[in-house]
Amino acid sequence: MTFAPGTPPAEAATDDHVLASWLATVAGERLLEVRGEGLEGRELKDAGDRAAHELLMELLAEHRPSDSVLSEEGKDDKARLDNSRVWIVDPLDGTREFSEVPRDDWAVHVALWQDGDLVAGAVAQPALGETFNTGTPPVVPPSTAQRPRIAVSRSRPPAFVHALAKELDAELVPMGSAGVKVISVARDITDAYVHAGGQYEWDSAAPVAVARAAGLFTSRIDGTPLEYNQEDVYLPDLIVCRPELAERIVAFVKEHGYE
Repeated sequence: MTFAPGTPPAEAATDDHVLASWLATVAGERLLEVRGEGLEGRELKDAGDRAAHELLMELLAEHRPSDSVLSEEGKDDKARLDNSRVWIVDPLDGTREFSEVPRDDWAVHVALWQDGDLVAGAVAQPALGETFNTGTPPVVPPSTAQRPRIAVSRSRPPAFVHALAKELDAELVPMGSAGVKVISVARDITDAYVHAGGQYEWDSAAPVAVARAAGLFTSRIDGTPLEYNQEDVYLPDLIVCRPELAERIVAFVKEHGYE
């Protein structure tokens, strides 16, 4: 479904799931426009970051004016710590992949934190024409793989993940964008995403919200809960996986560490 910026579905006035999905979708459509403007390299990356951020900030100010916003591309206003509702957005996750046309492993993240936890979220993969959201969460099919598949960074997979893959007899599947990696578990492209190389709240908030809504397991690398809208937004590690793999992954990390 395609929406024109500024005209969300009527349900978005009261339904945060619908608004999150619409916001991610229209920001993704704007990014596709930017991608078609003939820019390359750093110029394309910067134009994409700027265009999606400005659009999301404008639309959130219009449709949820009382809420705070934490965006990767904006200044962190600590007033959010006293607000019961905070939107956590990554206007363009996977900037490198976005600049490498025609790659499709980049995303837009829009999540809502309210009173202590994530309550809504959406991850748009514009090059696929898909937006995965908490209002109509993905239905995770049974795994079609004979061996577990673990999503990892294209350029900097944590060293311990190779040992984990050996322990699980798993194969590693490289791809960009943290959001794309998380959603790949829901799409039966992979079975787990295990990361310990450094991230921030906006990297995982929306993907984790969608993963939880889809019934997947989510936690910090040591099995403790992921917490958002913290004063320090550094949230360096996470596990997202099929529930049947969670115990083995957490146990491996506790025993062997993740350096």
